[in-house]
Amino acid sequence: MLIALFDIADLLLSVLAWIIIIQVILSWLFAFNVLNTRSGAVRSITTALDKLTAPLYRPIRAVLPDFGGIDFSPLVLLLVIKIIQMLLHGAERSLYLQTV
Repeated sequence: MLIALFDIADLLLSVLAWIIIIQVILSWLFAFNVLNTRSGAVRSITTALDKLTAPLYRPIRAVLPDFGGIDFSPLVLLLVIKIIQMLLHGAERSLYLQTV
């Protein structure tokens, strides 16, 4: 049962990582005028992704210095997610070895 919870947490972290990657790619496409910002569907997707990720970026942005228009908070958050996933996998392995 506990291993299933580890798997669910890992899945949620993976989904969050993909949301961050999609949001970064969309922001690049907007910055280089590849996507039209007037499109309602694209704007609603971007707004939804911004609302999901803004609370996660806020504490990171408060700590990071200003890099002149380059936002490194998604990269830092992806690294934190990967570290948490590695810790979860290690805990899951040790739990599995204790039960065997």
